[in-house]
Order: sequence, then structure tokens, then C-alpha cells
Amino acid sequence: MNELTAVASQIRRDIVRMVHGVQSGHPGGSLGCTDFLTALYFKIMKHNPSFDMNAKDEDVFVLSNGHISPLFYSTLARSGYFDIKELATFRKINTRLQGHPATHEHLPGVRIASGSLGQGMSVAIGAALTKKLNNEKNLVFSLHGDGELNEGQIWEAVLFAAHHKVDNLISTIDWNGQQIDGPTDKVMNLGNIKEKFTAFGWTTLEMNGNDMDDVVATLEKAKSLTGQGKPIAIMMHTSMGKGVDFMEGTHEWHGIAPNDEQLAKALAQLPETLGDY
Repeated sequence: MNELTAVASQIRRDIVRMVHGVQSGHPGGSLGCTDFLTALYFKIMKHNPSFDMNAKDEDVFVLSNGHISPLFYSTLARSGYFDIKELATFRKINTRLQGHPATHEHLPGVRIASGSLGQGMSVAIGAALTKKLNNEKNLVFSLHGDGELNEGQIWEAVLFAAHHKVDNLISTIDWNGQQIDGPTDKVMNLGNIKEKFTAFGWTTLEMNGNDMDDVVATLEKAKSLTGQGKPIAIMMHTSMGKGVDFMEGTHEWHGIAPNDEQLAKALAQLPETLGDY
């Protein structure tokens, strides 16, 4: 088990424990995207846990599919933004760790309120243009669910980014084929997402989002393609619920918490590597 995989295992433990602790939250997408966010925060992105809201001379990450907040909070805590013990307050009264990330609690690492799906692409583009106006060479990364692409605002933003050559933006789509109401091809068939982004004028890549080596290599490649006049889109194939066999590959664990027995089964499959909170 390499260092990044070890971190990812601990973050997955955090996710299932947080959601179980309040019997509320979204474990499926969180577990599926864990390898991506681990690679981003522990390897790829230039960021500072001391946290400046303006992100001057830093890379920026925008979480658009804000319901996977357990993953986001664990990643921030494990990378030094706040004490990991605060993870135990997830979704509780007066917590800074709300069900969807919010800014008025001033939680370090959270720059936008997210969870109203479809808005994160526009925010990421704004942040990327700000970097350009300030002559900063840093990048903006964003993460989106495939079901989120049902939102029309996404496609307006995709058009805008290509037209204005927002080439310091790397947007990743969690292409797991599942959303809250069922498989994406049954709810609203998205067709070939990669071909859509290519047709809209983006440079497109594809990766296995649950293979850490492939995630790191693809993100590094995406970085090498910035500054060439086109925004970058990565089609990330993941399995919802990855790491916990009975949660994998189904929309049923999109927003359901495990009971005590299910938690024990999940934790038995996820090695404790950094110490539980």
C-alpha cells in the first residue's frame, strides 16, 4: 500500500463513520471520489492549509457536487486545515461541517457554498479568470457529478469557458453512471460525455478514478496541457461506494447511512492507516 492509497483508506473510514454517526449523509459518491481528492490534495495541487480566502499564489479547488461533503471534510482535515476531531461534529447542531459545505461558518478550506448542483462550473471559471486577471500562474480544479450534467447551467458555462479560452481550468466529471433516482442512462441519458465536452471545444482526457496511479498520471498530464488555449475536462470512471463491497455500483447508497452492523462490515474492509478521529 503506497502513501496515497493509505491516506485514501483512512479517508474512506472517516466517511462511513461520519455518515453512520448521525445516520445522515452521502457515502456513495464520497467513497467513489476518494482516490481523486486524495491525489489532488496530497500530491497534485499547490495549496496552503493556513488558508487565505483569496487563494493568492495557490491552486483552487471547487467542489460542485457538494453532497459528497464527508469526503471533502475528511480530506481537508487530514491535510491540515482543521483538527480531525472536528469530523465527529458532522451534520450536528452548531457544527461547521454542514451537510453541504457552507461559508458562513468560516471553515478553513471552503471557499464557496455548494450543493445546489450545476453552479460549481461557473464559480470555477470565475476563479480561473480571476487568476488570469491577476497574472497568477496557478490552476483551478473542479469536481462535478455526471448526474449534475442534467443542469443546463453547466453547458452554458462549458461554452463560455471554451469561447474565452479559460485554459487554467481542469474540471473532472465523476462518471459513475448513478444519480439519486437511479442509473443516469435511465433518468436522463447523457450519451458520451467525453464527446460532448470535445465538441464544445475542451481538451478531454479519460481515467480510472479508482486506480491511484492512473489518477495521478492523468492529473499530471492535464496540468501539462494547461495554457494552450483550451479548458481541460477529465472523464473519471468510478464505482459509487468504492471500497465497501455491498455499497459498490448502485445508486441505493447515494444518500443512505449504514447501520451498526453495516458499519462494522465496511470498516473491516478499510485498513486504519492514520488513526481514527
